[in-house]
Amino acid sequence: MNLANRITLARIFLVPIIMVLLLINVDLKPLTFDGSDFSITWNQILATLVFIVAASTDGLDGYIARKNKIVTNLGKLLDPLADKLLVAAVLISLVEMEKLHAWIAIVIISREFAVTGLRQIALLEGTVVAASKWGKWKTAVQITMIIALLLNNFPFAFLDFPFDQISIYAAAIITVYSGIDYFVKNKNLIPLTA
Repeated sequence: MNLANRITLARIFLVPIIMVLLLINVDLKPLTFDGSDFSITWNQILATLVFIVAASTDGLDGYIARKNKIVTNLGKLLDPLADKLLVAAVLISLVEMEKLHAWIAIVIISREFAVTGLRQIALLEGTVVAASKWGKWKTAVQITMIIALLLNNFPFAFLDFPFDQISIYAAAIITVYSGIDYFVKNKNLIPLTA
């Protein structure tokens, strides 16, 4: 259990904390601003901060593992699992909070499962499907979307600019495109006959 794997495990353990903060109703007075209709619960603020910490560890664990030459099979298994758990849990919470349509969450989560399956097939064939530039863009846009939704479109709400809604559709489009990109570039891994 090296440092990189401990960071990955910490990301997994932060997932239920985020869900509790988002889904358990605490009767604290929400944060409001004079002269505006904007308000946000303290739970959402705390959940956003924990999410940002968790999401920021994504690149950190991989960087530490590669730099110190401590890449392990456990890390190869846990890192993508931690990423999927974090994003899926928050998306499902956002659906429950009625901030995200279920079909968007299903599209994003389905893509994650499909690409994970493709990577498993590649591993069985003795190859590695590396993260593409579109996969990295997908992650950045999804994280941006989640933060915008968790913060009730702050600060764009004060400008009447629907950044959160735009980010939802941008995340859906880039997620689907990056998934197609993975499958097109790795079509040789998919058996056409049984």
